[in-house]
Amino acid sequence: MRGFGFAEHGGLERLSFVDVAEPEPGPGEVRVAVRAAAFNRLDRFTLAGIPGVPIERPHVLGSDAAGVVDRWGPEVSGLSVGQEVILNPGIWDGTCDACRQGRESLCRAYRILGEHTQGSMTRYVVLPRRNVHPKPERLSFPEAAAAPLVFQTAWRAMKTVGAVGPDDRVAVVGAGGGVATAVIQVAKMLGARVVVATRSARKAERVLALGADEAVIFDEGDHPLDKVLWQWSQKSGLDVVFDSVGAPTVPRSIRALARGGRVVVIGATAGPVAEIDLRTLFWRQASIRGSTMADADEFTTVLSHLAAGRLRPVVDSVHPFEEAETAFRRFDSADLFGKIVVELPPAAP
Repeated sequence: MRGFGFAEHGGLERLSFVDVAEPEPGPGEVRVAVRAAAFNRLDRFTLAGIPGVPIERPHVLGSDAAGVVDRWGPEVSGLSVGQEVILNPGIWDGTCDACRQGRESLCRAYRILGEHTQGSMTRYVVLPRRNVHPKPERLSFPEAAAAPLVFQTAWRAMKTVGAVGPDDRVAVVGAGGGVATAVIQVAKMLGARVVVATRSARKAERVLALGADEAVIFDEGDHPLDKVLWQWSQKSGLDVVFDSVGAPTVPRSIRALARGGRVVVIGATAGPVAEIDLRTLFWRQASIRGSTMADADEFTTVLSHLAAGRLRPVVDSVHPFEEAETAFRRFDSADLFGKIVVELPPAAP
């Protein structure tokens, strides 16, 4: 089976189409014929090699997908061949204490499609039945593929971990990534006042169209991140700062917090090791909170909002499967805004 990924870890020069075994569903599993798949920043890290995460090679990239049910194994019910579905890329074992308590994202055996397993940039994907959901009718296959990872991440980061409530002052650091476009929408749904901090004037205009109350431009000179956010808050600080950039911005995000404020970190695209002043944390009784993916109930909640149109996927571009490498390289484009999607033709009967 042909997929897009790599045979050896490295940089962009390692990207290629690869051949992997066609998967067959086992007990409790469903095979889905992929119609659209989306890239995430996670794919860049998987390509480079994540310390402590050994993977089978050649490896297929991609954590997001939407498609149609192809077949299933024993102990599966409630599906029909050809049914349009959307996939939850978070995989848990269902047996540990966290899973039994409905806290699946804390499962010690938690895995992510395309990071720990073969990914979605190929013809067929096999996942547990609980990861396969009806696709919201209002979404096309590319729109559906753009939704799962970013919206579940945004929902947990804002609602559960960030505890965002009405009239909270929320800052989103960075404007173009798929998770950032989702966080803006989720924070507004929760009643927050949202400011987006970006380096791009063009992206500042686009986040306002998504519902952000304001956008501010920061740089490394006279307009550092903490200063522009502090001024926006009228020198009272932010209740929540969402930061996926990492080392260059987290220390400044902390300095922009109000008393009792919290920085929610879901990634570190620009570096994982930051030096912070602990005095700011304890004096303001502030906190740094980590968040990743979501529990099963949170994913179901996100799907209901997508189905109702209260949340909408932001698609940067859609590319045919044969142009998957061109699509992947779009991560380096200054005007990237939203998710990069690859579309596959229907499987032959």
